[in-house]
Amino acid sequence: MKKAEPQEGYLKFDCHLTAEKIVIPSELFDPLNYWREELWDKCLIGAYPDGIGYGNISIRVPKTDQFYISGTATGGIPELNQIHYPLVERCNPLMNALWCRGLIKASAESMSHAAIYAATSEVGAVIHIHNLQLWEKHLDVFPTTDKTVEYGTPTMAFEISKIMTLPETLDKKIFVMGGHKEGIIAFGRTMEEAARMILELK
Repeated sequence: MKKAEPQEGYLKFDCHLTAEKIVIPSELFDPLNYWREELWDKCLIGAYPDGIGYGNISIRVPKTDQFYISGTATGGIPELNQIHYPLVERCNPLMNALWCRGLIKASAESMSHAAIYAATSEVGAVIHIHNLQLWEKHLDVFPTTDKTVEYGTPTMAFEISKIMTLPETLDKKIFVMGGHKEGIIAFGRTMEEAARMILELK
């Protein structure tokens, strides 16, 4: 696979962090961290030579819209542990704000993940990867977000909410971020299902 090219990976929303150590239940942490390592090994999550991280992964807290997500600036770390996954408690795109709990702030793509979880209770996990070759191949083939919409913004959250209403998106469980070069998002009932959607892309 081609290596991805740099793209800025900083927070574009107000992230309200309650700084405290949290404990992630093993039934959520184990699959989350396992598949993050698998994707990192394949350079689908990682960091560019300048240190800017890319890609992120999250898992829903059952029966809620809360989720654990890889934290900002963790892309370059080969092996994560529990301190690297804050809990996103709520998100308000209209206020361009997000509230999370943990020792580091949530990923710059957290609002995008939140929009997917809010769209349907059937989604249990979300993965956002970067890969230029796959992005170019599947752009406008899979459901694709508006090319004028930037990542990590309220507009992207609203765009994702819209694309999640399409039967094709729910069927394929994957879409391309048209305005976020290299960005592809997959989701599934389980962490493994979401990861397989990415790993089986040709």
